[in-house]
Amino acid sequence: MVNLFLSEPNWNGDAHKSNSNINVILPLLNKLSSHIQSLVTHGARSEARLWLCSALSTISISPRRQLNIFMKLLRSKPRKIQFLSQLLQLMFEKSPRKLGSVLAKKSYILEKFFEGNPKRILEWFSEFAYKGGSDHKRGAKALALFSFANRDICWDELEWRGKHGQSPAVVATKPHYLLDLDVQRTIENFLDNVPEFWSSNEFAESLKDGQILFLDTKFFLDLFVHFMYEEDMDDVWDAVEEFLTEESFSSLTQHLLITLEEHDLCQFLELLGNCFDPRIESWDIGDSSCWLGVVLSRYGDTKSIVELLLLNSVINQGRQLLRLVRDENVNDEVEVLKETMTEICRGLENGSSFSLFLREVSKMKHVEVIRILGLLSWTNHFRLSEECKTPDSWECLFRENGIEFRRSSDHSLLSHNEFSEESESDSDSRSQGSKKRRKKGKKRRKKKKKRAFDDNDDDKLSDDELLGLHTISRSWLLSTDGFNATWTSVDLPEYIARYCLSTWMKWILARQK
Repeated sequence: MVNLFLSEPNWNGDAHKSNSNINVILPLLNKLSSHIQSLVTHGARSEARLWLCSALSTISISPRRQLNIFMKLLRSKPRKIQFLSQLLQLMFEKSPRKLGSVLAKKSYILEKFFEGNPKRILEWFSEFAYKGGSDHKRGAKALALFSFANRDICWDELEWRGKHGQSPAVVATKPHYLLDLDVQRTIENFLDNVPEFWSSNEFAESLKDGQILFLDTKFFLDLFVHFMYEEDMDDVWDAVEEFLTEESFSSLTQHLLITLEEHDLCQFLELLGNCFDPRIESWDIGDSSCWLGVVLSRYGDTKSIVELLLLNSVINQGRQLLRLVRDENVNDEVEVLKETMTEICRGLENGSSFSLFLREVSKMKHVEVIRILGLLSWTNHFRLSEECKTPDSWECLFRENGIEFRRSSDHSLLSHNEFSEESESDSDSRSQGSKKRRKKGKKRRKKKKKRAFDDNDDDKLSDDELLGLHTISRSWLLSTDGFNATWTSVDLPEYIARYCLSTWMKWILARQK
């Protein structure tokens, strides 16, 4: 049975044993670290990077600091075009008005955007109102307003699909006549003969909401990259800075970090590390930032992303790391891992040994403490996944480690020295009437089950098999979180491992105060 070492350590244990204890365990943990590091930095480096980027998105920093970090990346050389393109794409989707307003100030440049492109012309200028009103949309509204305001210079350029054209007076009283306009030929005439339209207030106004950006996203991405890096337009940079200040750090990291080359990601990590204090004040089981900030604050010393990939894998991605180990299909490697972890657990055979080990670990720097205990907690994750295969084995683990639990379908509390009884005692106390009702209910359920399985004789399950399915799906409420969540055997290895790490870290932090 896996010893989770959840009993508070005796810090005043035999001091003379401490060195031998730590000298046995540390080399084994370093060996385990080497195996995992090799896996996540060679066989699955891209995936491990995605895990790290996901963890970084949970960190919280001030808007001023996040602006400073991302602007330094944008201004650094060589230029990070893919990074900027992804940022602009995010702005298109979330704040199109910011860039639409900038584009409106240079509306005249879109003359070439529409030139020789009937598809763009029809998409932008064809949305005239259908119900006889004047609520035209997008370019159609700009075209109508400009044509009426400047009818003396452009009305003759309007092309109609009917036998004859319409006068301004008639269209003013019957605006639905604009539906008869031949939009493509009209805009082609404006391109040739009405240059005033492209710099007009009417056309500029139609661009301000930014919807035109979606007519050809690549064109406008390239255009704004040109504005920023070739023309160095203050208006565009100001819009980008405003967006970077307003958007959440979580959203920015999730969307942008995946575009960075590894050396650029390292630059980002170093800049981010300057935002944190190297001290650790608390440890929350579900909060990555409580340890990431500490490690990042020392990142500039290591100049390596490898340690972060390792730490994040064992602390935040235990389940995925376990899958990687199993997917490797290298039995020898898995056996080495198992053997190493068995030796580690043998070295920490009891609470006294663990107390001595923890006392020595508490003297180390925080980053090393996190690495060592993170590896040890993943050792628990691995062993729980290997050894706890049945509900009964989980309940035995809870009892042996002093974790009180309730079965989620049962309201009775089970402590570490109590065993759960099945429903016999409860049924004995019920009245004969309730027994009859239960028997009738059972008959109805059996009939339903029979109907469910009669459709396919091959899929019929015996009573024992049905009972087995119920047993496998057993779930529990645990004292570790105040009986607030329901846990199944699928989630328990990861949850228990994280709980162990959180508990150990809290002990060490309390000792260091």
